[in-house]
Amino acid sequence: MTSSRAVIAVGMSGGVDSSVAAALLVAAGHRVIGVTMAIWDGSTAVAEGTKHACFGPGEEEEIATAARVAERLGIPFHVIDLKKEYRAEVLDHFRREYLAGRTPNPCVRCNHLMKFGFLLDRARAQGLSFDLFATGHYARVVPGADRLFLKKAFDTAKDQSYFLQFLTRDQLGGVLFPLGERTKAEVRETARAIGLPVAERPDSQDFIAGDYGILFSPEETPPGDIVNEKGAVLGRHRGIVHYTVGQRRGLGVDGGKPLYVTAIDARNNRIVVTDKDHLFGWGLVAGQVNWLGMDRPDRPFRAHARIRQKHTEAPATVTPRDDGTIAVRFDEPQLSITPGQAVALYADDTVLAGATIFQRTDEGADT
Repeated sequence: MTSSRAVIAVGMSGGVDSSVAAALLVAAGHRVIGVTMAIWDGSTAVAEGTKHACFGPGEEEEIATAARVAERLGIPFHVIDLKKEYRAEVLDHFRREYLAGRTPNPCVRCNHLMKFGFLLDRARAQGLSFDLFATGHYARVVPGADRLFLKKAFDTAKDQSYFLQFLTRDQLGGVLFPLGERTKAEVRETARAIGLPVAERPDSQDFIAGDYGILFSPEETPPGDIVNEKGAVLGRHRGIVHYTVGQRRGLGVDGGKPLYVTAIDARNNRIVVTDKDHLFGWGLVAGQVNWLGMDRPDRPFRAHARIRQKHTEAPATVTPRDDGTIAVRFDEPQLSITPGQAVALYADDTVLAGATIFQRTDEGADT
């Protein structure tokens, strides 16, 4: 945390993490401004009783809670309307990717484009002046000899550096993560100790309330065949947007053994299934690379690669390619390598780079 007194905008969501981040900065003597995004436009039909999410009809309650926390802390609070930007940059992108048979991670995209991009630009355009931006993410920014490094949080169980892998070096220079050296238990205890009304509030579970299928019309996602790797028809699917690589439940097919989605064939409107052994892949090709903790190398290098938030990063050899993509070859095969997801490369606790997975590759394949 910065030692000098500064004006710091804090992204407040109404949750315990961002609330405690703001409280810690106030306690440290900084002038703090609370800001939050308004992204729910009401145009998506969400069934009643669906789980809590960051995008959904519960947004009004979340904003009201954040406002109460700001009042409790004695700081100003501003709501920034980003409904159009969220639909264009997150929802529409998600729809395009899913319809193309890829499975994007909207949280990764939302962080670097919305929370650390449009939110700050729009806040400043509306007259807010601040030196730094802080959030309740569990991650750390640590200065090095020639740059700032994005590192994992001390609480590795809550580490969120994966979601931040596309932050630019310039963005790292203007952000703070006050919770990076604290555990979740410590954060909740801090909230209780200072009487914040969100101390026991549960975490958000997903980016959208309900089935992703609510983002698509029936005409966009017609039923089609479920096939095995040889193309034999095993059953029917209810639209490719209802499935993701690695999925087992809800397939409704009987192959004599447990079957899993191994590919989404959008061109032919098919879901390809296989047994678990064939879900493992030796490598991947990824693009849209964000070199963060290192400059783009001119030769292969070793790293640990994480292919989704809940994945334990695995040792691999990373080879930069002439077209700007990277080939990642794991020492051991990994489960459910999914096109559209993000892959973060680490050296110990430092994020070296982030990239978007284009395709899975197997042992012996020409990458």
